[in-house]
Amino acid sequence: MQLSMVLAVALSLPLARASHGQHSLLDKFQGSEQNIRRVAVIGAGAGGSSTAYHLRQYVDSAGINTNITIFERAPYIGGRTTTVNAWSDPKTPIELGGSIFVSVNYILNSAVKEFNLSLSSKENVPKVDNAAELGIWNGNEIILQIEADVSWWEKAKLLWRYGLAPIKTNRLMKSVVGKFLEMYEEPIFPFHDLNYAAYKLGLTAITAATGQQYLEENGIGEKFAKEVIQASTRVNYAQNLPLIHGLETMVCMATDGAMSVEGGNFQIFSQMVKNSGAKVLLNTTVEKITKQPDGTYILTAGALTKTFDEIVLAGPLQFSSLTINPAPKHVPDQIPYVNLHVTLFASPHKLSPEAFNLAPGQSAPQFILTTLPPDANPGADPNGVGKPGFFSISVVGQGANPHSNPPNRKEYIYKIFSPEHINATFLSKYLGKEVSKNLEEDGIDGDGTVSWIYRKLWHSYPYAYPRVTFEKIRLDDGLWYTGGIESLISTMETSALMGKNVAKLLVNEWISAQVEETEDEKIYEDAMFRVRRRRE
Repeated sequence: MQLSMVLAVALSLPLARASHGQHSLLDKFQGSEQNIRRVAVIGAGAGGSSTAYHLRQYVDSAGINTNITIFERAPYIGGRTTTVNAWSDPKTPIELGGSIFVSVNYILNSAVKEFNLSLSSKENVPKVDNAAELGIWNGNEIILQIEADVSWWEKAKLLWRYGLAPIKTNRLMKSVVGKFLEMYEEPIFPFHDLNYAAYKLGLTAITAATGQQYLEENGIGEKFAKEVIQASTRVNYAQNLPLIHGLETMVCMATDGAMSVEGGNFQIFSQMVKNSGAKVLLNTTVEKITKQPDGTYILTAGALTKTFDEIVLAGPLQFSSLTINPAPKHVPDQIPYVNLHVTLFASPHKLSPEAFNLAPGQSAPQFILTTLPPDANPGADPNGVGKPGFFSISVVGQGANPHSNPPNRKEYIYKIFSPEHINATFLSKYLGKEVSKNLEEDGIDGDGTVSWIYRKLWHSYPYAYPRVTFEKIRLDDGLWYTGGIESLISTMETSALMGKNVAKLLVNEWISAQVEETEDEKIYEDAMFRVRRRRE
């Protein structure tokens, strides 16, 4: 399963040729060293890497001389997509962030093919003897166990328990995905107003409702919604159906063809950066950008000061220490993000059946999602993990422990998503064996019940509360923002889409010297302005 279930399909759109009247403008950016366009991309995650990669493709097609510089405060490329090595052994990389993408993720799948990356095999995840592949735990009981390759008998059992709800949900998901996929195509793409694009495609009618409301409105039975769909929203976004909006709920159900890159999905983005030809400055925090009277920007990062024609902010602005002077015309709102604790650990032991109220000798499922028991009411609590106490626990790999005695003891590697720090008491309960208190902190205990543990607290994705407006893409002249799409859909793919979209808008502006709103967009903006004024 995945930290964030990603989706989207797109058509690669060729850069529009300049009309006869635009040739002199395009010629301005060709040939002379004086006319090189200088672009700074702040952030080397999915959005920033995609911006640089697609910008290079577009400017090369148009013959526009462009220098791209990427600033990244972390020591690696990939943002929330990164790996760590179990037991500090480079032969055993484990995904710490974005783990899975799916068959309809056009940008990510195209990149995998373009860069000749290998996909992970299911054989890399060990099969626990006599264990179902997937189970759903509500804190009292395992309410559902299924295999990945569902047999006709398993399907019959699902239909017996949930009626036609699984079939209805699949149809509804495909309908919603179909609307979203139009964001990759003309006339929507490239979109310089996310609000208008979402409105035009009918997506704001879905984001305006909670997942619970949207499923009820579309005739999805409460039992299936609360037991299965809510388990998916919890593992993917750490949120229950009464809070998460309808669009993000449907994203969680778009799981066909789940895959990952052998050795880590970060390689998609590192290859994008490599192929962009950008200058990359890792371990470099941008502290200040200052707009000049001529429209350029001076960027300050430590002792480094450079001038750029365009700046792309490729990450949530609220988590940076960046000062923008003067303040841009549009300042993104600060929105609440989930604090997700991701815990990786290795052990030679299987999960304890007793911890899940299973009979001794039974095997707990390999991948355990959680939902709430029938009598639970999370109310408005965004941290409504409830009685289960965690969002998921799963076997994600296996490896040979180099620190055991004798060495190379075969062990399972687990991943837990939770709202709180996972301690030794928790691990002792779910393994059914005492775990050393020495592992309250990250580290290695070669022959211990848990031989290795690694923890990470992520600002993983926003709380996807129902909403109908989103952040501006263009914060000011020459100042662009990819983070607004996070509240619409927060995935690797959608961040990459926004990066591609900004790159296209940027080059279109260079070619045509304008990015004009259509008449329909102006009417929509005027209407939304009047609505906001009435609310105030």
